[in-house]
Amino acid sequence: MRKRWLPMLALGLTLREGEYEGKQGVWLRWCDDEENVLLTGAEAAQQAQQEAEQAQERAERLAAQLRALGIEPE
Repeated sequence: MRKRWLPMLALGLTLREGEYEGKQGVWLRWCDDEENVLLTGAEAAQQAQQEAEQAQERAERLAAQLRALGIEPE
């Protein structure tokens, strides 16, 4: 979809189809100069939560590997 660039803000607006607050539709979204949609606060929080969960899972797998080698992680 086409974007509208706002040079004084170094931001653009674009239309994107997707879900927002549980509703499917076409939404007006902020974007960067390459038309990458900027995350809402809720989206950023969800992404951060997912990244934290993935990091925890990696840490648990590494700890299990260390224990298998006879090393007790602290």
